[in-house]
Amino acid sequence: MVWTGGCYCGAVRYRAEGKALFKAQCHCRECQYISGGGPNYFLMVGHEGFAWTAAEPAAFARSDLDSPVTRRFCATCGTHIATERPGARTYVLKAGTLDDPASYGGPTAAIYMCDTQAFHLVPEGLPAFDKLPPR
Repeated sequence: MVWTGGCYCGAVRYRAEGKALFKAQCHCRECQYISGGGPNYFLMVGHEGFAWTAAEPAAFARSDLDSPVTRRFCATCGTHIATERPGARTYVLKAGTLDDPASYGGPTAAIYMCDTQAFHLVPEGLPAFDKLPPR
């Protein structure tokens, strides 16, 4: 599968080749900040086959945390595009940044339900986990 996408203004673009390693709906508090309050829909892809094809996004990581994730976003329009976890060789791409969001197909799990809000909706039958699913 080839995934292409970018930010709202078009300055940042990416291309990822390969299957999605994981697709989820994340309810963690950090994702609520980034998404504007709702869960964050994402797909995880490997570093291999991934490239920024236009401007590389800006990066932010909290300095007060021991092992913070790095948030990648467009410095022009502010679109949150991806997240990188320390030590992981993956990109967590936001489903809304895909050129064809319908190709996402939906999450396979709801994660970090420990932080969910009463107004968050989880599809019936979707496996849900307090934090991450067991490996």
